[in-house]
Amino acid sequence: QVQLVESGGGSVQAGGSLRLSCAASGYAARSYCMGWFRQAPGKAREGIASIDSDGRAIYANSVKDRFIISQDNDKNTLYLQMNNLKPEDTATYYCAFEQLPPQILSHCTAGYRWSHYGPGTQVTVSS
Repeated sequence: QVQLVESGGGSVQAGGSLRLSCAASGYAARSYCMGWFRQAPGKAREGIASIDSDGRAIYANSVKDRFIISQDNDKNTLYLQMNNLKPEDTATYYCAFEQLPPQILSHCTAGYRWSHYGPGTQVTVSS
Protein backbone atom coordinates (compact mmCIF):
# COMPACT_ATOMS: atom_id res chain seq x y z
CA GLN A 1 0.00 0.00 0.00
CA VAL A 2 1.54 3.26 -1.17
CA GLN A 3 1.62 5.99 1.46
CA LEU A 4 2.36 9.61 0.64
CA VAL A 5 2.69 12.43 3.14
CA GLU A 6 3.22 16.03 2.08
CA SER A 7 4.85 18.78 4.13
CA GLY A 8 6.26 22.26 3.68
CA GLY A 9 3.13 24.22 2.91
CA GLY A 10 2.40 27.57 4.50
CA SER A 11 1.67 31.21 3.91
CA VAL A 12 3.96 33.44 1.87
CA GLN A 13 3.80 36.79 0.14
CA ALA A 14 3.76 37.07 -3.63
CA GLY A 15 7.23 36.67 -5.06
CA GLY A 16 8.30 34.37 -2.25
CA SER A 17 9.33 30.73 -2.31
CA LEU A 18 8.32 27.48 -0.66
CA ARG A 19 9.64 23.95 -0.90
CA LEU A 20 7.20 21.09 -0.58
CA SER A 21 8.31 17.60 0.37
CA CYS A 22 6.56 14.27 -0.01
CA ALA A 23 7.66 11.21 1.93
CA ALA A 24 6.73 8.07 0.00
CA SER A 25 6.63 4.52 1.30
CA GLY A 26 5.07 1.15 0.64
CA TYR A 27 6.13 0.64 -2.95
CA ALA A 28 8.86 -1.31 -4.68
CA ALA A 29 8.15 -0.29 -8.25
CA ARG A 30 11.19 0.54 -10.36
CA SER A 31 9.08 2.10 -13.08
CA TYR A 32 6.70 4.80 -11.93
CA CYS A 33 5.25 8.24 -12.40
CA MET A 34 5.17 10.73 -9.55
CA GLY A 35 3.97 14.27 -9.49
CA TRP A 36 2.13 17.14 -7.90
CA PHE A 37 -1.32 18.46 -8.50
CA ARG A 38 -3.25 21.20 -6.75
CA GLN A 39 -6.82 22.14 -6.12
CA ALA A 40 -8.22 25.49 -5.08
CA PRO A 41 -11.70 25.84 -3.55
CA GLY A 42 -14.36 25.68 -6.23
CA LYS A 43 -11.86 24.85 -8.95
CA ALA A 44 -10.94 21.68 -10.78
CA ARG A 45 -7.87 19.68 -9.94
CA GLU A 46 -4.83 20.92 -11.84
CA GLY A 47 -1.81 18.74 -12.51
CA ILE A 48 1.28 20.92 -12.33
CA ALA A 49 4.39 18.73 -12.50
CA SER A 50 5.43 15.14 -13.06
CA ILE A 51 8.64 13.16 -12.92
CA ASP A 52 9.13 9.56 -13.94
CA SER A 53 11.53 6.89 -12.76
CA ASP A 54 13.91 7.90 -15.56
CA GLY A 55 14.03 11.43 -14.17
CA ARG A 56 12.09 13.06 -16.98
CA ALA A 57 10.19 16.09 -15.68
CA ILE A 58 7.22 17.83 -17.28
CA TYR A 59 5.48 21.01 -16.14
CA ALA A 60 2.17 22.68 -16.72
CA ASN A 61 2.44 26.04 -18.46
CA SER A 62 1.08 27.77 -15.37
CA VAL A 63 4.17 26.85 -13.32
CA LYS A 64 6.85 26.34 -15.92
CA ASP A 65 10.04 28.31 -15.22
CA ARG A 66 8.89 28.93 -11.62
CA PHE A 67 8.54 25.46 -10.08
CA ILE A 68 11.05 22.61 -10.03
CA ILE A 69 10.18 18.99 -9.32
CA SER A 70 12.88 16.63 -8.10
CA GLN A 71 13.27 13.34 -6.31
CA ASP A 72 15.72 11.81 -3.88
CA ASN A 73 15.54 8.09 -4.48
CA ASP A 74 17.74 7.30 -1.47
CA LYS A 75 15.25 9.05 0.80
CA ASN A 76 12.12 8.08 -1.15
CA THR A 77 11.20 11.74 -1.16
CA LEU A 78 9.67 13.93 -3.82
CA TYR A 79 10.14 17.70 -3.79
CA LEU A 80 8.54 20.72 -5.37
CA GLN A 81 10.54 23.94 -5.23
CA MET A 82 8.17 26.82 -5.84
CA ASN A 83 9.63 30.21 -6.70
CA ASN A 84 8.10 33.56 -7.59
CA LEU A 85 4.80 32.49 -6.08
CA LYS A 86 1.64 34.28 -7.16
CA PRO A 87 -1.75 34.63 -5.42
CA GLU A 88 -3.24 32.31 -8.05
CA ASP A 89 -0.93 29.56 -6.78
CA THR A 90 -3.01 29.42 -3.60
CA ALA A 91 -4.37 25.87 -3.30
CA THR A 92 -4.01 22.56 -1.55
CA TYR A 93 -1.07 20.70 -3.04
CA TYR A 94 -1.04 16.93 -3.36
CA CYS A 95 1.79 14.51 -4.02
CA ALA A 96 0.89 11.60 -6.24
CA PHE A 97 2.24 8.22 -7.37
CA GLU A 98 1.44 5.64 -10.00
CA GLN A 99 3.27 2.50 -10.95
CA LEU A 100 3.65 2.39 -14.74
CA PRO A 101 5.22 -0.26 -16.96
CA PRO A 102 8.40 1.00 -18.65
CA GLN A 103 6.79 0.79 -22.09
CA ILE A 104 4.20 3.43 -21.19
CA LEU A 105 6.31 5.79 -19.09
CA SER A 106 5.62 8.37 -21.77
CA HIS A 107 2.11 8.61 -20.30
CA CYS A 108 3.65 10.31 -17.28
CA THR A 109 2.82 13.97 -17.79
CA ALA A 110 1.83 16.88 -15.57
CA GLY A 111 -1.82 16.16 -16.33
CA TYR A 112 -1.70 12.47 -15.43
CA ARG A 113 -4.66 11.28 -13.37
CA TRP A 114 -2.90 9.58 -10.50
CA SER A 115 -4.87 7.18 -8.33
CA HIS A 116 -2.60 7.36 -5.27
CA TYR A 117 -2.08 10.65 -3.50
CA GLY A 118 -1.50 12.10 -0.05
CA PRO A 119 -3.73 14.20 2.21
CA GLY A 120 -2.34 17.45 0.84
CA THR A 121 -0.65 20.55 2.20
CA GLN A 122 -2.05 24.07 2.02
CA VAL A 123 -0.20 26.86 0.24
CA THR A 124 -1.48 30.41 0.60
CA VAL A 125 0.06 33.29 -1.33
CA SER A 126 -0.94 36.83 -0.40
CA SER A 127 -0.58 39.86 -2.62
